[in-house]
Amino acid sequence: MATKRVLFIHQNFPGQFPHIAAAVLAKGYKVAAIAGQTSKGVPGVDVRRWKLSRGSTKGIFDPATRAEADLMRATAAAEVAVRLKADGFIPDLIIGHPGWGEMIMMGEVFPGVPQISFGEFFYLSHGADVGFDREFENHPLAFDMRVHAKNMGMALSYTAADIIVCPTPFQAGTFPKGLRSRIRILHEGVDVGQARRKSAAKLKLKDGRILDGSTPVITFINRNFERLRGFHVFMRALPAFLERCPQAQVVLIGNETGKGYGGELPNGQTWKDKMMAEVGDRLDMSRVHFVGPLPHADMISALSISWGHVYYTYPFILSWSLVEAMACECLILGSDTGPVRDAITPDVNGVLNDFFDPGALANAMAQACETPDAFRHMRQNARTTALQLFDRETVGVPGWMALIDEVLG
Repeated sequence: MATKRVLFIHQNFPGQFPHIAAAVLAKGYKVAAIAGQTSKGVPGVDVRRWKLSRGSTKGIFDPATRAEADLMRATAAAEVAVRLKADGFIPDLIIGHPGWGEMIMMGEVFPGVPQISFGEFFYLSHGADVGFDREFENHPLAFDMRVHAKNMGMALSYTAADIIVCPTPFQAGTFPKGLRSRIRILHEGVDVGQARRKSAAKLKLKDGRILDGSTPVITFINRNFERLRGFHVFMRALPAFLERCPQAQVVLIGNETGKGYGGELPNGQTWKDKMMAEVGDRLDMSRVHFVGPLPHADMISALSISWGHVYYTYPFILSWSLVEAMACECLILGSDTGPVRDAITPDVNGVLNDFFDPGALANAMAQACETPDAFRHMRQNARTTALQLFDRETVGVPGWMALIDEVLG
C-alpha cells in the first residue's frame, strides 16, 4: 500500500500543529507544508514558503481590504502548491488554518483531496469580542460590516472543508449554523504533564526579593496587557484588594508594550500607562510586580506559588495560560464569559464573576487570600478538568490522529 501523504497549510507553520505533524511523521506518512516566510519549520517536513509579489491596493474599497489580502495569499500559496505537485507530492489529506487565506485555492490545485480546517474563530460584529465592552466601543454600521467582511476568505475555505476542528464549544458557536454539522470540538492540547504545581517553587523579582507562596500571591497573565483580556478590570480591582489584604503580593506576567487583540491606544499609549494614570496613586507598588514575559519554567513557578490566578477575557479564543494555570492547581478567578465557562464550572473548579464588576473581583481575590483552605477542592478539580479536556498526550494528539485516520479511511 502506498505511503500516505499529508499537507499542512499554516502561515506560521507549525502554528497549532507541531505535535500533530510529529505524530503524523511518527506514523510513517510523508509530510509537507506550505507556509509564509516566518515559518520555522519542523524536522522531517518539506516546508515550501510563499511570498507576496505586492502589497494591498492603495485606496481599495474598505470592506474588501481583508478579502483582497486573503486572495493574494491564497494565490501565492497555490503557486507554491503547483510547484510541490510538479515535484511529485500529491496529498491524500490537507490540514490547515484558513485564517490568512492560504487554503482558499487548495481544492483547485488538488481537486478531490479531503481537507480538515482548524476552526479557531469566525468573526462576529455582535455576540463575541467586538462590541462587548461598551466603555471602549460604540461602532457604526460600517464598522460592523467590515468585521463581517473579514470572514470572506475563511468562509470560502470552510465550505471546502470535510471537517472543521474547533478547540472549544464557544469557538464552535461563533460559526454560522450551516457549517456546524461539520464541526468537531477538540482542543489541540497543552502539555499538562509539564504544567504542574512545583513544590518549594520560588520566583525571584527584579529587585532581588523572592516570593515563595508562604504569604498570599495573586497572579495575572496576558501575552500583551490589554482590555480584551481584562487588564483594565484587574487593575481597577487592585486598590480595594491591596487595602483589604496588606500581606498580599501581585505578580503580572506579560508584555507591557505589545499590540494585543483589542488594538492599540492613541498616541502610542500603553494599557499599563492608561491604567496606572487611573489607579496608580492608589496602589502600593512595593507589592505590585510587573515582571515582564517570563521563561516558561519561571511562569510555572509563579503559578505554583499563586493563591489565586485571575483570568478575564472578552468572548474570544481561550488562552493556553488558563489551561496551564488549571494544570498547576491554581484557584481560577475568572470572568463569567463564554470561553471561560467552557473550562470553569463555578464553585466546582473555580470562581466566576461578572467581567465588568471590579468590586466582585477584588472580593474574590481577597477571599482567596483570607480562606485558602475553602478552595482546596477547586484547585484539585481544576487540574482534573485540564487533564480531561486539554491534555495534549491523552486528548489533543490522539483525538487529531483519530480524525486523520477517519478521513484517510
